[in-house]
Amino acid sequence: QVQLVESGGGLVQAGGSLRLSCVASGSIFSINAMGWYRQAPGKQRELVAGITSDGRTNYADSVKGRFTISSDNAKNTVYLQMNSLKPEDTAVYYCTISSRWDVYWGQGTQVTVSS
Repeated sequence: QVQLVESGGGLVQAGGSLRLSCVASGSIFSINAMGWYRQAPGKQRELVAGITSDGRTNYADSVKGRFTISSDNAKNTVYLQMNSLKPEDTAVYYCTISSRWDVYWGQGTQVTVSS
């Protein structure tokens, strides 16, 4: 059974940086895309960034220029480098990996940005 495990969350001051990592515990074949979502209290889960198997990326407007997504398909790993963090970036961040047959989600990691 495949499990995604996120790490790298924590508490940081505004303007600081964090790097999130997500590793799949098992093998995932035919990966289509990987991504990061976030959910703040009282808000819906939203896409933060995504990357396809051929390296195309997309970002939410609110994080463009500040966040960078990258992946290592061979290691079933996806990263999110977050710079110039703002208090409004505070949320639980979830990674996701979609394959030809299934979609997998991590358990989430808390990111808190203090002002």
